[in-house]
Formats: sequence, structure tokens, C-alpha cells
Amino acid sequence: MKKILALVLALVLTLSLTASLADGITVALPNDATNEGRALLLLQAQGLITLKEDAGITATVADITDNPLGLQFSEVEAAMVPNVLADSDYAIINGNYALAAGLDKALLYENSESPYVNVVCVNEANKDTDMAKALAAAVLSQQVVDYFAETYKDGSAIATIDNPTDGYDASVDYEALKGQTVKVACTLDPHSFVLEKAKEILAAKEITLEIVIVDDYVTPNTMVDAGDVFANYFAHQPYQDDFNAQNGTKLVTIAGVHVEPMGLYAGKQADLAALGLK
Repeated sequence: MKKILALVLALVLTLSLTASLADGITVALPNDATNEGRALLLLQAQGLITLKEDAGITATVADITDNPLGLQFSEVEAAMVPNVLADSDYAIINGNYALAAGLDKALLYENSESPYVNVVCVNEANKDTDMAKALAAAVLSQQVVDYFAETYKDGSAIATIDNPTDGYDASVDYEALKGQTVKVACTLDPHSFVLEKAKEILAAKEITLEIVIVDDYVTPNTMVDAGDVFANYFAHQPYQDDFNAQNGTKLVTIAGVHVEPMGLYAGKQADLAALGLK
């Protein structure tokens, strides 16, 4: 009888501790419309929450219909999420900001089915130009794939390209482009790493790629729209579509490389056990 009571008591204590821990689990999220929705979709993919069916990519915590662990969310500017990691149990961080903060590998990442491929965009009027084709071929190259495979063996940054090129487009008149400069705006690393490899490829044809790094998600689009740069490389297609719809811009995609999977990073918790995941 005593053994049974002891087992029951141990079970009650364990369940109580687990419930207490779960109720207090905090998760920091980026607070902008696209990235918050993306972060919540990552949690939903792991079975940790359920969102309204029509929430889509702009979901917010208000769209959560089921939260069995009672997760508590802290919404922070995307670039600042790494700064609150130590005060949170977990944080969902964009790959570029995680890399910039020097964070170790995330506990889990978006899978390969994520629609959040990073796209190279130009004004619609420039989409069929030789410069656009040359830039796209350089970005979609095997050299880019190899660079990320060799540099990020832990998978914290990847370059997913279907049918990579040798860096060049046979239909382009590279001789006519010789001596020209193409400006491309991008956000923080690793986007610039892709462009650095493209820069090497274009330099072999005597084309100069000037990389303009910015620190927000609006300026790259406004720069292309205004003609201050030829292209940008940073956005995910859903964000780009939404930006065009909201601002009346006509920025079109000429290439796409997924290089920065969003990840769930360890803060106060060392692993996924508190979430019931392995």
C-alpha cells in the first residue's frame, strides 16, 4: 500500500511540475506581420499550437485557437529577438539575425517545404533584360550551393536551388554588359554571402556587382521601385506579394534561393523536452 501511495504521490508531483513548467514557457517572436506569422506556422507544424484556418502567413497570436501547453508569447522587433533570448525559454529567430548574433545551431528549423524562399526582385520593366538574366544565373549557381554546403555544415544556413547553373546564361550578351555596374540591395548576412559569390561570377565577365546592405524590410523594395538599385535580395515571396499589393509596386521575382531557415533557439531551456519534443 505504501508503495502504491508513493507512486501516486510521485506521479502527482511530476504532473504538477510539468504543468507548472508548461504554463510558464515563454517564446519570443518577431512582431512584424510576415515573420510573426511565419514563426507561428513553425510552431503549428510541430503540433504545439493550432491557428485559425484562414489565418495564413500574416497570423498573429490572436489567431491561435488551441495552445495546449499554455505557451506565453513575447512579440519583439525581429532584429531584437536575439537580445531577449536569454530572458525567454525559447525564441524563434530569423536565420540572418541568428547568424549575425553568433548563435549556435537552433533546436529545430523550418523544413524544406517552407514557402519562404528568399527572392531576387527587379522592377517589372527590367525582368527580361540581359542584366537581370545575368544576375539570376549568377545567384542560381552551383557555386552558391557549394559555398553554403561547405560553410554551414550544421545546416544553420542553406542554399536550396533547383537545377543550379554554372553561373552564366547562354542567352546573355555578356560582351555588351562588360564594364557595367549592377547595384543590389540586401539585408544582413547570409543574403550578402549569396551576392558575394554572384559578384565573383559576374566579375569574370567584367561586370561589377555593388552590394548595398540595409537593415530593414522596406528600404530594399523602395530602393528598387525608385530606381536607386537594380534589384534586391531579401524578401520571401509571400511578403513580396503582400508588399506589392499594399504599395502598388511592380517588383517581380527573377530568382529565388532559400538561405536562412527560421529556427527555434534555446534560451532558458537547454532542449525541447519542456515542449514534449525530441
